[in-house]
Amino acid sequence: MAQAKMHHPVSWVIFAGMAALLLSQGVPVRSGDATFPKAMDNVTVRQGESATLRCSVDNRVTRVAWLNRSSILYAGNDKWCLDPRVVLLANTKTQYSIQIQDVDVYDEGPYTCSVQTDNHPKTSRVHLIVQVSPKITDISPDISINEGGNVSLTCIATGRPDPTITWRHISPKAVGFISEDEYLEITGITREQSGEYECSASNDVSAPVVQRVKVTVNYPPYISDAKSSGVPVGQKGILLCEASAVPSADFQWYKDDKRLAEGQKGLKVENKAFFSRLTFFNVSEQDYGNYTCVASNQLGNTNASMILYEETTTALTPWKGPGAVHDGNNGAWRRGGCAWLLLLPLAQLARQF
Repeated sequence: MAQAKMHHPVSWVIFAGMAALLLSQGVPVRSGDATFPKAMDNVTVRQGESATLRCSVDNRVTRVAWLNRSSILYAGNDKWCLDPRVVLLANTKTQYSIQIQDVDVYDEGPYTCSVQTDNHPKTSRVHLIVQVSPKITDISPDISINEGGNVSLTCIATGRPDPTITWRHISPKAVGFISEDEYLEITGITREQSGEYECSASNDVSAPVVQRVKVTVNYPPYISDAKSSGVPVGQKGILLCEASAVPSADFQWYKDDKRLAEGQKGLKVENKAFFSRLTFFNVSEQDYGNYTCVASNQLGNTNASMILYEETTTALTPWKGPGAVHDGNNGAWRRGGCAWLLLLPLAQLARQF
């Protein structure tokens, strides 16, 4: 902290100068009563907060000053430093206190309360500790790598005390902490290890800070579903081919080694990121046969065969026989109940009696 060029009584100059000289040279100062003067224990504050330094005194004191290392901050009521953040809070018979506002890391260090009684200087020290919230200063960019490659992710953070760094794989699903170090090494990465990785830096000064890195794992297509389909003549038919790949696969359809083109009469080819659909709007005899779906990207290709075959339907005929009843309204037969047929002979027997 810079010193102010101010006019002070000679006695103050001599006292403060002697205290600063002794401290700078490491010469021990007589302490006298071990409880006097008494400063606070170590003071811990967060960066940007205010730090109050208190020194307990009594009526034996004739001179008093606060020093930072060998620099005089205050001597009595007189300010010796130019730093506007340093202010005098109290100068009473029992307490001599200063405050450092908007504390920064360069304020950290020893502070000395120096007093004079009976022509003997005495001192008491307090250490100011400045805590700083964690901050991630460097992190790996998003990365794209082929399956089986090696990945090295870096996360550098600063703070006081030094922050703890942890890496976590959070998507597609969280799997917990996988590293407690600045560096995360993945050997022979698989497609299941793709997704977002989160770096967290924490030191209990404030909430942890986090940043994420996206890891894309490229792999060749893999056809997961391809089923044959039975369709009657004249009906709508669909063949579906599903494939997983990064980057997304390009799909092509073949029938007997002949490629099917989009817009071909009676056909529609619909390609999406993870599947392809081949639609027949009006299936004919010529449409039946073997079809091949080919999925490819920059890393390779694969194929699967399926069959579009004729599916016949069997017409159901009305059931006729004992108990069948013909519906006169629409000519259909239906099965009648048997109970009403028994009513006729019973009625005839009743008339005889």
